[in-house]
Amino acid sequence: MRSPLQGGLPPADSVVAGAVVEIACDESGFSGTNLLDPSSPVMAHASLDLHVGEAVELIATLRSEFRFSPREFKFGQFLRSPAASEAMQCFLAALHGRAHVHLVDKEYFLVTRVVDLLLAEPSYAAGTRLTEEQRPAALGLYRARHSAGREWSIFLAAFVELFRIKRRRWPDPLALDRFFQARDALLRDRLGSQAEDVLTGLSRARVRAVLTRLFADDPAIPPPLEPMLPALAETVLFWSGNEGRRVLVIHDEQSALTAGRLKGLQRALARHGETRGSRSPTCWPEWPGGWRASAAAHSSRSSPRLHCLRASWRTSRSARRPAAVRPRHAWPRCP
Repeated sequence: MRSPLQGGLPPADSVVAGAVVEIACDESGFSGTNLLDPSSPVMAHASLDLHVGEAVELIATLRSEFRFSPREFKFGQFLRSPAASEAMQCFLAALHGRAHVHLVDKEYFLVTRVVDLLLAEPSYAAGTRLTEEQRPAALGLYRARHSAGREWSIFLAAFVELFRIKRRRWPDPLALDRFFQARDALLRDRLGSQAEDVLTGLSRARVRAVLTRLFADDPAIPPPLEPMLPALAETVLFWSGNEGRRVLVIHDEQSALTAGRLKGLQRALARHGETRGSRSPTCWPEWPGGWRASAAAHSSRSSPRLHCLRASWRTSRSARRPAAVRPRHAWPRCP
């Protein structure tokens, strides 16, 4: 028997006013807190604004023209088919202007978490374009990794271990010691002023304070090792656009997107909209019904939109570079 669906928020009862775009989302490369797995260095979060009928038509065309399986649509079928090149051109043409893929370098994500959690006030906006003022520090540390040798991977592993708080009742003092020992080893590598400013700015008192808040379930602090939330925020900000459109999100089941976390993300984006105003390029005034629990039942096996997404993010992850396009209304049909 299938286990109950995990994550999500119930739909809003109020009528949604103003410009609205509904998107379907899915991810690839999610590895939980195992963010240093060399076999999975990148996570992709894909979205599209196809209506259900459009997605059904696209999948039906691919199946009839290129003889793919009538069951769950697999990206590997593109690669193994004799008509792989033609099928991919048809698929990408159909998604032109209708799809967006946000790529997350997991190693860089960890560096942004060091800065966002330990040098700034933690927030659900962390790791997104809403906290761009914190990116120079993170980039300075990240770019210095090539001069660090093996001490770099030890430092990141110590950070992950320190902030892997699930199934713990209180902070691990030995993990705290290992983190600062790794920090001190990095400082001895003379990484340059930008990286050294970040590393010397880390203090035991500050780290203990953040850990204490995390173990007390402070709702203002996002889960420290969870890249899904900033990826979802960036996706919504992209589709909101210059017009500040409201975004309704349908997502494949994802245990990381719990109701509490999604509410924290809603509040952070709503505050941004109130601060910037409705004409801001990154404005998202509210997220009414931003996650619909009924939509979570649309597994990748049964949803044609999620079939389309699986192929789109596989393409982007294979390319190892962002594949984002501006939404437009034209939707060319496959021949």
